[in-house]
Amino acid sequence: MNMLKSLIIALAMYSKLPVPNIDWDEKNMRYAMCFFPVVGVIIGALVFGAGQLILRYTECGKLFFAAVMTMIPVAVTGGIHLDGFADTIDAVSSYKDREKKLEILKDPHTGAFAVIGLCAYFLITAALWSEVNLKTLSLAVWMYPISRALSGLSVVSFRSAKSSGLLRTFQERADRKRTRIVLSIWLMSLAAGAIYIFRVQGAIIVTAALLVFFYYYKMSFKQFGGITGDLAGYFLQICELVMLTVVAFLGGIC
Repeated sequence: MNMLKSLIIALAMYSKLPVPNIDWDEKNMRYAMCFFPVVGVIIGALVFGAGQLILRYTECGKLFFAAVMTMIPVAVTGGIHLDGFADTIDAVSSYKDREKKLEILKDPHTGAFAVIGLCAYFLITAALWSEVNLKTLSLAVWMYPISRALSGLSVVSFRSAKSSGLLRTFQERADRKRTRIVLSIWLMSLAAGAIYIFRVQGAIIVTAALLVFFYYYKMSFKQFGGITGDLAGYFLQICELVMLTVVAFLGGIC
């Protein structure tokens, strides 16, 4: 029952899917992060199903297909990770000191750089999706659970840049050791599955995700002294964008 409640908390926090209301106490939140990749599995299934439907059974153009693929993750998550992406773009673009950057992350106002970053992100994402076909669609869906397994690992493994906040709450209430084990199993299983099914292509997208994870670690500690919930969201969006870029290019050469 506690595991089910942890799953419900993960879905409530990281998606807009309808779930029962339960108490977010320490007992129920202990393993919530273990189920973070489940949100990615759901997004991947919806993207795959919608993509198959559009590409196989309609005569809609690439622009419509790309727009639907771009918006499905936003609809499922409510844009929670995009919010972190936007805040991080604002903070990094300020070129201020560490403390000022952390203040910018907390600022509820949206800066010009955040707006520019979001516009660029959606434009690039839609352009990349327009290059995806039936052959590479099944490869693209793996990026959603992989990015969330890595993001969850960072939450329970990296130092927090702040002594408060939602990420800090998850860190303090999670069974970090067991959660790391579970998320590592998620990651290894997903990586092995992608490589087994897609061979070299699978290995390339997994490698791309790991490289972005390394960049995220170095950037976060250098500029912020650790991670925050916003930075975790920023990583997830960048990780998916890089993997989608790889998928689009693989589709063009294979």
